[in-house]
Amino acid sequence: MNKQISHLGIVAIVLLAALIVGTTYWQTWANAGLADRQDNEIRLVAQFSVKRGKIFAADGTTLLATNVARHVSGQTLYFRRYPSGPLFAHVVGYSTQTRNQTGLEQSYNDFLTASNSNLDTVFHATIDKLKGSTVTGNNLILSIRAGAQALALRLLQGKCGAVVALNPTTGAVLTMVSSPSYNPNLIERHFQQALRSGGTCGALVNRAVAGKYQPGSSFKVVTATAALDTGKFTPNSPFYDPGYCVEYGKEVRNAGNPEAPETFGNVTLFLGLEHSINSVFCNVGKALGAGPILEYARRFGFYKLPPVGLPDTEMAASGLYDRGRLFWPKHPDTQVDPGRLAFGQERLQVTPLQMAMVAATVANNGVLVRPYLVQRVVSPGGKTVTAAHPHVIARVMKPQTASELNAMMQAVVTGGTGTAAQISGIPVAGKTGTAETGRGNIYTAWFIAFAPADHPKVAVAVVVENQPGGFGGVVAAPIAKQVMEALLK
Repeated sequence: MNKQISHLGIVAIVLLAALIVGTTYWQTWANAGLADRQDNEIRLVAQFSVKRGKIFAADGTTLLATNVARHVSGQTLYFRRYPSGPLFAHVVGYSTQTRNQTGLEQSYNDFLTASNSNLDTVFHATIDKLKGSTVTGNNLILSIRAGAQALALRLLQGKCGAVVALNPTTGAVLTMVSSPSYNPNLIERHFQQALRSGGTCGALVNRAVAGKYQPGSSFKVVTATAALDTGKFTPNSPFYDPGYCVEYGKEVRNAGNPEAPETFGNVTLFLGLEHSINSVFCNVGKALGAGPILEYARRFGFYKLPPVGLPDTEMAASGLYDRGRLFWPKHPDTQVDPGRLAFGQERLQVTPLQMAMVAATVANNGVLVRPYLVQRVVSPGGKTVTAAHPHVIARVMKPQTASELNAMMQAVVTGGTGTAAQISGIPVAGKTGTAETGRGNIYTAWFIAFAPADHPKVAVAVVVENQPGGFGGVVAAPIAKQVMEALLK
């Protein structure tokens, strides 16, 4: 009898082990394959029978995504609700029955549904299944601060644009706003209403990571990096500015009235950045050539999707574009206009996140750190499943170059084109940008900055579309100032 009981015990253990192994396999390693089958009705039902993890802002209490339980055909299913409405819509995204998923709801779906391969998650999810209990997913705690996020969205109200703020030393995304926004609670049943909420701007596009804009003079920071870091120029390198530079036999004029552009006479590279003198940077571009400028742009992260944790399909890479496609010239000396490239025109298209990364790299003594949105993944019991840590992507420039750029960008704010970004008692380093759109007096207004300049804690990029006569220092700099102030409190 004891021998038979022993055999039965062994069989039971084997069966239990097989169940755990099988469940683990289908929940982890095979899950990705199942997830690709969007038409799999069984998978959809299974997905909504899981109580998805909640999503919180950086304070751990501001709730961004939660669940509403509904009884359907004898089953309890869980559907998403977004208490913050439009405030975090582009970052959090949505998870629905009919329109699938976007944002972090998509890219962190395995954590939110307890189908990731972390051993603690696998163990608890398997036990829940064996007990017949509802499987509960892991929670996400983001790096974004709700107060600054709300402020940025208010400042962009009625405008098409974006604000991105980073911690330059850790890579934490502190603010990511795209305007106009939409209410993700409308997506399932009132999609057209959500779609119309943006007017002609297109509310569903995350402009912070997918909006492609000409950077204008904000790109001069990249050009200045190449000029200083290669040793071809110093901050005191002399130039003469007659109000234009000559390229291919034509005059490339400074900003201001096209018939009477600003003229500065004898200046230095330092003053060229401070006052955003196009002719200075046009001549720098001609001297350097397009190749070195593009190579430094690539060091900053151009030509790659930003590794921020959002779905690849919702982001765009920055760089030169030709006929709508990202374009890396094989022969930059003949394929690219170096003068116009140097001051951010040509065929350049950049995202606000990329330009925030440029500012953050200068602030971080020349080191580019990977940006991230999710600070921690936490189990339903409160245990940290995984946490973000600073990750260095590359050293973009020498420390001396970063120090020189820091001083030049501070001058932009103290006495140059970016004085509207001044914060009382706090040194600010910045760079304005006013990009031509090819539509007369309509511009794209930019401002990139970091503060405090002597001990940077926040780097920011602001872009505002379709501004009639609107210069970056007038339109975008005041927005950057207020966001930085809020984050530095």
